[in-house]
Amino acid sequence: MLAPPQGNCRRALGMGEAQTIPGPLAYLREVVATPDACLQMPRVGFAAQPNPPAADAPLGRVNGYDIRYGLVWGTRTAIFLGLTVLAITVTVGALVGLTAGFLGGVTDNLLMRLTDVIFAFPALVLILVLVAALGPGLLNIIIALSLVSWAGLARVVRSEVLRLRELEFAAAAQSLGASRIRVALRHVLPNAIGPLLTIVVLEMGSLPIVAGTLSFLGLGTPLGYADWGQLIALAQKWIQGPPGEPFAYWYVTLFPGLCIFAYSLGWSLLGDSLAEALDPRNR
Repeated sequence: MLAPPQGNCRRALGMGEAQTIPGPLAYLREVVATPDACLQMPRVGFAAQPNPPAADAPLGRVNGYDIRYGLVWGTRTAIFLGLTVLAITVTVGALVGLTAGFLGGVTDNLLMRLTDVIFAFPALVLILVLVAALGPGLLNIIIALSLVSWAGLARVVRSEVLRLRELEFAAAAQSLGASRIRVALRHVLPNAIGPLLTIVVLEMGSLPIVAGTLSFLGLGTPLGYADWGQLIALAQKWIQGPPGEPFAYWYVTLFPGLCIFAYSLGWSLLGDSLAEALDPRNR
């Protein structure tokens, strides 16, 4: 409703010519299996100079692309990116941290040295190198972020597992005949999830900023893809207006910047609330 499908997106969803809002089946397909055509911002003309807000583009256009459409549909890109990366990193980080903390010894030493190798490089530099090697694109961004982000989660889980495995409930489960795997997965890991949730929520808010940085450097999503970072990249030549009019193209960076700011702030506030709610000292 905020940015109705246009052009090839309408045809991909099977919408009629007089239909402005997708029906139930088309909307379900939009949400569950979004066609690639819907994630391509519609383009009107190829003029490089931005067009100010107008009736057909309330937030203006940049390089012919509708900023409103890019912001609304770019929200899907931000959420999909965050959920996919976190699903991978939480799974890998939790398993590595649980294995290292619960087994200890040589296994712990090897896994923690692996995380030290990742921490030896600045995260953003390592992500840039990986994306440059893999090539631009949303899938490669997800792979690069996942390869870097799991190490921090693994350390948090390991520290919690080292503390929890020495408590009475873990010893009681083992004394009742529970296997080490059952104790680790059934008793220790669920109790280590609390601190992990807070970090996951905060990561959800920071990932679009990293993706936006990659797009700004030309290593992000393809040209015209509905992505907040893509809009910032398209606007980089117009951040400063012509001589004597420094804010002539204010709309090209203001609206994408506000979206990234509000999205990150919302997840940060949620992360702070979760940390406070899950802290046993507040009960």
